[in-house]
Amino acid sequence: MRSFIVMAMFAASLAQASWLDYEEVRELNVDATGVSDFFIDAGAGSMTVNGDASVDSITVTATVQVETGDDEKAQKIIAKDLTLSLDRDGDRVVLKSFFDNGGWGDTSGSVKLEVLMPAGIPLRVDDGSGSIVIEDVEADVEIDDGSGSLKVYNVGAVEIDDGSGSIEIEGATGDVSIIDGSGSIRVEKVGGSVRIDDGSGSISVSDVEKDLIIEEDGSGGLSVSDVRGNVEADT
Repeated sequence: MRSFIVMAMFAASLAQASWLDYEEVRELNVDATGVSDFFIDAGAGSMTVNGDASVDSITVTATVQVETGDDEKAQKIIAKDLTLSLDRDGDRVVLKSFFDNGGWGDTSGSVKLEVLMPAGIPLRVDDGSGSIVIEDVEADVEIDDGSGSLKVYNVGAVEIDDGSGSIEIEGATGDVSIIDGSGSIRVEKVGGSVRIDDGSGSISVSDVEKDLIIEEDGSGGLSVSDVRGNVEADT
């Protein structure tokens, strides 16, 4: 049994190492004074976005990862297939971060994004896959996500269209709207109303100032508490 456990741990470490065979870090920065719209277009890879009232620029730390043990091949893939840019056009900033992996067989790439932005700028995210954490943006947030967990804390209004993965929202001063394919949903501390259309997965909602409307709950348990408006649930 001991030898089996050791071999299993060794195999797991090899699997993890294969994903991180090649890695490089890039820094991007743009002045955000007067910006009223920040849009992130991202492919595979995790993402964290933090708002900070004391900063006046948007700073991105991008960790580019390619699944190959050949550094030269990885660099060619990055040069050919990676789109990574942070640009400002008037009062709008756009971050693009994704791979086009066509033509490289099973080799795949991803970008881990760590974003620091001024609080108070509305944020829109179009994401392919990977976990997302958004915190202290203190403005409206809109997310269109393929798969991966979503965690959103201390924002304005929230609008989410999600394929799969758990969703956690805590501290929204405006309305919350969620369309979800599958995965658990937890919503707490909302200053507006909550509307949920869910395919499958448990739903927990608490501390909502206005109404709760559950348009559809395909499967999974439902827990509701401290909703100070009307509750409508089609389950």
